[in-house]
Amino acid sequence: MGFWKGITVPHELDKILISYDQPEFMERLVNVFLSKGGMSHFGVGPSHVENRRKVEVILTEVVEKEDEAIVKYTEKFDGVKLTPEQFRVSQADLKKAHGQIDPELLCSIRKSIDNVKKYQKEIFIGNDKKCSGGTGIKYTAIKRVGICVPGASAPLPSTVIMTAVPAMVAGVEEIAVVSPPRYKGDIHPVTLAVCYELSIDEDYQNCQIEVYRIGGAQAVGALNFETETIKRVDKIVGPGNQWVQTAKQLVYGDVGIDSIAGPSEVLIIANDDANPAWVAADMLSQAEHAPGCAYLFTVSQKIAAEVLKELKKQVGQLKRKDETIVCLKKTSGIVVFEDMYDLIQRANEFAAEHLQIQCGQQSREIAEKINDAGAIFIGDYTPVAVGDYWAGPSHTLPTGISAKFFSALSANDFIKSTSIIEYDKEKLAESAEDIIRLAEAEGLDAHAKSVRIRQETGQK
Repeated sequence: MGFWKGITVPHELDKILISYDQPEFMERLVNVFLSKGGMSHFGVGPSHVENRRKVEVILTEVVEKEDEAIVKYTEKFDGVKLTPEQFRVSQADLKKAHGQIDPELLCSIRKSIDNVKKYQKEIFIGNDKKCSGGTGIKYTAIKRVGICVPGASAPLPSTVIMTAVPAMVAGVEEIAVVSPPRYKGDIHPVTLAVCYELSIDEDYQNCQIEVYRIGGAQAVGALNFETETIKRVDKIVGPGNQWVQTAKQLVYGDVGIDSIAGPSEVLIIANDDANPAWVAADMLSQAEHAPGCAYLFTVSQKIAAEVLKELKKQVGQLKRKDETIVCLKKTSGIVVFEDMYDLIQRANEFAAEHLQIQCGQQSREIAEKINDAGAIFIGDYTPVAVGDYWAGPSHTLPTGISAKFFSALSANDFIKSTSIIEYDKEKLAESAEDIIRLAEAEGLDAHAKSVRIRQETGQK
C-alpha cells in the first residue's frame, strides 16, 4: 500500500481514502462514480423505481385534486397545514420581512444582486440578429417562470438571487417563487426579504414576483399543471433534492426546465502546492449540505494524507457535524491517481457540479483540459462560496453527470429563439429547382409543388 504503510490513526473517515497502488483501487474507483449517480434524481434502475413512482403519484394527484393535493402533501412532508388561501405570501408579509432584515446583511444582498446583474447582462445573447440569405433569428423572453428555492436542510435565499436575477435580465414578466414552509411554518424571512428586494428593483418594474409557501414535487406539479390558486408557468428552474429534480424531469416536455440541479457536489483537483486545510474546508462546505458530495482527486499521496488529517480535525468543529460525517462516509472521498493524465480523464468523466483546481501555477493549464463541469473555480483563493453568493455566474448548476450536456443557469436560459426566413420572388427562383429536387427525393411531392406553383403562376 506504499505511502499508507505505517499510518494507523484510527478514525471512521479513514476508509474514504483510496490510492492507485491498492489492489482494490479500480473497484473502489467505480464506486466513487456510483456514489453520486443516484443523488440528483430517481432514475430507471431497480433501486429508484419505487421512489420515482411515488413522484408520479404526487404529480397525478395534483392534476386530479389540485389545491387539495398540495394541502395534503405540504402537511405530510413539511408538517404544516395550510389552506389554499395561505399558499401565496402577501406583499405585506414580504415587506415586513424586508423591514426586519439586518441592515448589513441587506447591504451584502444588494451587492450580490448587482454582481449577478452585471455578469448576466454581459453574457446575454438575446438581441435579434439578421443573417445573410434572407434569414435571421428572433429572441423572445419566456413570459412566466417558476423558481424552486430549497428550504429543507438549510434556507437558501441566495438561490432567489441566482435564479430570479438572470430571469429578470432576460425580460421575464412573471416569476413564481416556491419554497417549502420549513422555518416555523413559513419560508425563511431572509428568503422573503430577498424576494421583496427584487420586487422593488427600479430596473425591472415590469416583472411581477409571486411567492408561494409550497415546495417539493407537489410544487413542481402546481407550477406545471396549474391549480385553482397557482397559475402554470412556461419553465421551471432551480436546485432541489431528488424528489424535486425527478418531478422536473417528469414534467419536462409540458414545461421547460433548466437542468437536473440536485444536491450539491464538488470535485477538487489539488497537488503539493495546495493548502491541505483549505482543501479540507472546501470539501466540508459541500458535504455539510447533507446530502452533499465532496471528492479530492490528486497525484500527491502527501497532500491526500494531509487533507484527510484536516478533515478529521475540522469536521468536529462544525455545527452540522453528524450530518456532514455521514456525507463524507457515503458520498465523498480522496482518490490518489498515478498520473495527471489519468486524473484529468476521470475528472471529465466525473462531470462535477463544482470543480476546484488548486494546483499552483498549473491550475489554469489544467482548467483548459476540463470540458465537463458545471463551474470551474481556479486557484487557491476561489472557493465555491465565491460562486454561491457573489461572483455573478448563477450557482444553479447541473449535477450527477448532467454537466456533460447541461450548462450553468444564465439569462440565456430565459429566452427562446425563433428562426426568421424571408424570401422574395427572385430569391426563391434561385433555389427553386434544388428545393424541388430534394423534396421529390423524399417522396414529398406536395412540398415540391408548393414551390413549383409559385414558379409556374407567379404573383397575381
